[in-house]
Amino acid sequence: MLTSLRTVYYLNFLVVMGAVLSNRMAARLSDVEPIHWATPIVLALVVFIIYTVDRLLDIRKYKADKSSQPLTLRHQFHRRHATLLWRVVAMAAALALVLTFFLPGSVITFGIVLGGLCAAYVGVVFRLPARHPALLLKEPLVAALYVAGVWGSVWVQRLSVSKIDITECLMFAAIAFQNLLLFAVMEQYETPDQPVFSLATAWGQERCNLILRWLTIGVIVVGFSLCFLTSDRFAQRSALMLALMSLALYGIKRYPAYFTRNERYRWLGDGVFWMPALVL
Repeated sequence: MLTSLRTVYYLNFLVVMGAVLSNRMAARLSDVEPIHWATPIVLALVVFIIYTVDRLLDIRKYKADKSSQPLTLRHQFHRRHATLLWRVVAMAAALALVLTFFLPGSVITFGIVLGGLCAAYVGVVFRLPARHPALLLKEPLVAALYVAGVWGSVWVQRLSVSKIDITECLMFAAIAFQNLLLFAVMEQYETPDQPVFSLATAWGQERCNLILRWLTIGVIVVGFSLCFLTSDRFAQRSALMLALMSLALYGIKRYPAYFTRNERYRWLGDGVFWMPALVL
């Protein structure tokens, strides 16, 4: 059972389902109901493809330069099953391509643009040296692309977007960045003698802790403020849920010794994006 759970985790299932559930929350908040049935499926497939290909390319980079970033347990899993995973990625891409023909035209156009940006990002990251300064943009770029996929695929299916929608999207973006910066910080606790090149190594623990604290405070303050600025009950519930998601991430940061054991911070940090299911 534990082995099966680890496999699901290594295959980024937590991230994929988090994206789908967050997309459902964005759809309900934006009154795009019912959202086109193929949208969450294509989103899930694309998120799986991007994360898996990113890991597989990291492995190729490591083979070419053993002095590059150390392989995490997830990377070691992908290295052991690289051939099978490339085949699974190919099948997922083929299925996503077929389902694309069922999507609304606006979603297809949006998906082509976003897909091109994601492909460009993965290609550039693969070609850059292990400690190139441009890699410091990885956390904010990944957060931006993730948020664009989750919320953009909903917004292109409606004529206008309200200020409440935009505000909660920005809250979600802050949480996505908080999640990635938290992971970078926790990696420093895991391997202090062999730090992974990231914003955490560039900014230092003290500055990262300050940023994580203010991100949490900002999201919580905005979340509670929205409860008084809108009469939409679902908007109020989703705003409070976003505040709780940010608070949960900050709670992980407060106890690094406990959450670095067996990569608990990754399980719970990615699991935070399942929390929107509580308000759906």
